[in-house]
Amino acid sequence: MERHDPPLPSDPKNVVRHGYNAVSMLYRRSDDVHVYADWIAVLESRLPRSATVLDLGCGCGVPVARALDRAGHAVTGVDISDVQIDRARSLVPGAYFIRADAAHVAFPDRGFDAVVCLYSLIHMPLRDQRRLLVRIARWLRPGGRLLATVGHRAWTGTEDGWLGGPAPMWWSHADSGTYADWVAEAGLTVTDRRIVPEGESAHALFWARRPLGDGAM
Repeated sequence: MERHDPPLPSDPKNVVRHGYNAVSMLYRRSDDVHVYADWIAVLESRLPRSATVLDLGCGCGVPVARALDRAGHAVTGVDISDVQIDRARSLVPGAYFIRADAAHVAFPDRGFDAVVCLYSLIHMPLRDQRRLLVRIARWLRPGGRLLATVGHRAWTGTEDGWLGGPAPMWWSHADSGTYADWVAEAGLTVTDRRIVPEGESAHALFWARRPLGDGAM
């Protein structure tokens, strides 16, 4: 599919919402088990028992929320798509799901042992991504973990007929160095950073942690 740069849609978040409403089944089947399996396994190995985990951009709840719920953790999922949230509530009834804009949803400080953001930050305007990382740091308990995939190279644009569906999709990426700066600015320590090749492009995978003994931020 041809990708094209700005002019941007007047409401890119609405493009994302309608895009995922249109392609939910194309994007993720309910029986997917292998997607991100290694990342989820590493995260699960680092969590305390009965951890509280926030899955931002949870989609249909598969695979992240479902895997962590099955492992005995308390999972809260947030997604902007009505269809994705409806599917998540059906596929992962043991977790709690909220249909909301992740850039504006509110949670108590130090309420989560981990926050997961896989391919979700990059569907928000850059200013929202930077601000959300600060809020994520506040939501994490001292020692809490962040697992996120973000942009490798800076790019903003849309793709018409994404995944063969009827709707366009919109993304906005900073480069991975900028994300490293934003994560550190938020008060988190990057513990691992690597490139995830995907066809002709790539994303950056970040593991970060709120320092132990960190007080109120």
